[in-house]
Amino acid sequence: MLQTGDSVVDVPAYDLLVSRRAAGEPIAYITGRREFWSLDLTVTRDVLIPRPDSETLIEAAVTAIPADAAPRVLDLGTGSGALLLAALAQWPGAWGVGVDRSAAALAVAAGNAARLGFGARAAFAQGDWAEALCGGWDLVLANPPYVRDDATLGPGVREQEPAVALFAGPDGLEAYRRILPDLRRLLGRRGIAIVEIGYDQGQIISTMARAAGLSARLRRDLAGRERAVLLETDKI
Repeated sequence: MLQTGDSVVDVPAYDLLVSRRAAGEPIAYITGRREFWSLDLTVTRDVLIPRPDSETLIEAAVTAIPADAAPRVLDLGTGSGALLLAALAQWPGAWGVGVDRSAAALAVAAGNAARLGFGARAAFAQGDWAEALCGGWDLVLANPPYVRDDATLGPGVREQEPAVALFAGPDGLEAYRRILPDLRRLLGRRGIAIVEIGYDQGQIISTMARAAGLSARLRRDLAGRERAVLLETDKI
């Protein structure tokens, strides 16, 4: 222990934190916390660290769904629960379900929901994307893995974050091939799906969506990159 003024510093613990950061571990995993849509989320190495870019999905939803609505929300690949819980915070009358293949990730999401006061409005289920799910959802959210297996990523990302939440085959499209065909079944009559995409995937995802009978509109993030696609049952 080292006392500096009125503070006492645990030097060995501090040195351990510094060494973890020096080894490339993200700060969010070291602190166990990450803010998303003004929510203080717990994060562990079992979940992808929520990025500000993903807030683009909630911003897009706000423009599509009235403030006084009570949407039924489905979050596919919920991870930490960031998207689902942001939607519940935005629409006080909303309720929703987060689905993930990882039991460890679901435990993190459920813990976040309970700690933030959304436990009564959120449920979590282990599953493989939308398999065995019924339709009638007003808002479907998803931030699926969309990184090519051989992509070059920022320092520490490939080494530290869960590969299952990042990589989606040689072309980065495997998850979309699973999700898009199910959306016509999942969406209610006026429902909308908002799915995160890689910055260079807008046109190919739009083409895949149209082939699945969906209309597609692209939404850019604050950096001006295409970040989300808004999907609705094609009414043409």
